[in-house]
Amino acid sequence: MAENPQKPARPRPLSPFITIYRWPVTMATSITHRVTGVGLAIGSAVLAWWLVAIASGPEAYANFNMIAASWIGQIALFGFAWSLAYHLLNGIRHLAWDTGYGFNVKTADATGWFVIILSVLLAIGVFAYVYLGHGGAGV
Repeated sequence: MAENPQKPARPRPLSPFITIYRWPVTMATSITHRVTGVGLAIGSAVLAWWLVAIASGPEAYANFNMIAASWIGQIALFGFAWSLAYHLLNGIRHLAWDTGYGFNVKTADATGWFVIILSVLLAIGVFAYVYLGHGGAGV
């Protein structure tokens, strides 16, 4: 079939690029839920390493503690604490959705922001609790 010479060919529409597309909070929380699930799997392996180090004696525990006390170890531990808090809170949000509550767009957006903010505050609270000496590290 020949093109009509009087009508110029229109270019194909392009999908919005990530820099111009505005992510809805529900999409961001869904993706973050999957990422934190992977983070929890990795953090569980680190937790197993910690338990093996404790059971293996003072030298093995000192090696683990040296890595965990470094700045990169602290970032990883904070990420694990945040992943745990986020995944828990967003899981509760999903349980509410499973019962049919919270599907209104305003409610879904509000609970999404609530999960994000509260998970960060919980992770900060855990670290503050430990750094203030209440975590049992000095016992």
